[in-house]
Amino acid sequence: MTLPTYQDVLAAKERLADEARRTPLLESDRVNELLGCRLLIKAENLQRTGSFKFRGAYNRICQLTDAERQRGVVAFSSGNHAQGVALASKLLNVPASIVMPSDAPKIKIENTRGYGAEVVLYDRKNGNRVQVAEDILAKTDGIMVPPYNDPDIICGQGTIGLEICEQAREIDAELDVLTGPSSGGGMMSGCALAFSELSPETQLFAVEPANYDDIARSLKAGERVTIQTGTPSLCDALLLETPGELTFEIMKARLAGGLVVTDDEALAAVKLAFQEFKIVLEPSAATSLAAILTNKVERAGKTVGVICTGGNVDPAVFRRAIN
Repeated sequence: MTLPTYQDVLAAKERLADEARRTPLLESDRVNELLGCRLLIKAENLQRTGSFKFRGAYNRICQLTDAERQRGVVAFSSGNHAQGVALASKLLNVPASIVMPSDAPKIKIENTRGYGAEVVLYDRKNGNRVQVAEDILAKTDGIMVPPYNDPDIICGQGTIGLEICEQAREIDAELDVLTGPSSGGGMMSGCALAFSELSPETQLFAVEPANYDDIARSLKAGERVTIQTGTPSLCDALLLETPGELTFEIMKARLAGGLVVTDDEALAAVKLAFQEFKIVLEPSAATSLAAILTNKVERAGKTVGVICTGGNVDPAVFRRAIN
């Protein structure tokens, strides 16, 4: 595939203009004083479906031909991409079958079904989600909508970067650092396309949970690295073994590095986001904030942007964070 460009991100912005929300950029004087920096939170938990994933899904599905729409779409996801595909498909009147792990947060499975998609569950430990999806494709002749390694997905997510740059200018802020939760790298590669054009001096960092730092290791090695998975983590949306081919090519050229946080650090960030910014985050979405709270990258005196990607958290996990 040809790598997407900044112009492709601008085209995605036009397609999403009447569909995706322009989520707020939040700031707290109290938190700024506490951290010794200017912290700006991009609250994508307030996006439709409670996650940034709607942007990429809609940008991909809205470009299908009428014949392709009749065949339907197939996707695989731990939950947020599933919901994004389900809602985008509903809005565009496209049948959707979505493969999800049986241990995905209940709220994500229920929401996906609530948007009208057919959910096919598999065992994360013993099953292969790609194979399950391919089996469905063989039966339905549908169209695959991948979670990250696709130009249209990347560019849809990249509209977050456009908005951050626009909103930062509106409040006379110039970002020194931007952090974002990462699994396959769709969002951070898309944001990299936007920032390379609009704010090239900003350092971009992908943030991953401990034991799932495939992007950090790959960036350090200069090539895609595959890690051994299986370690339990509350950051269910970020549990991949290797970055995407397309996404890594973009990230390799633009990202400053990868950062790693623990589950406990993510939970502490969920708590602070709720107490100080009055927003609800899932642990995966809070990893980017956790990296700043724990000073994984130097923050003193800087203006720091943090993308918080989703708020689809099980009540029990949220209670654990707050308590």
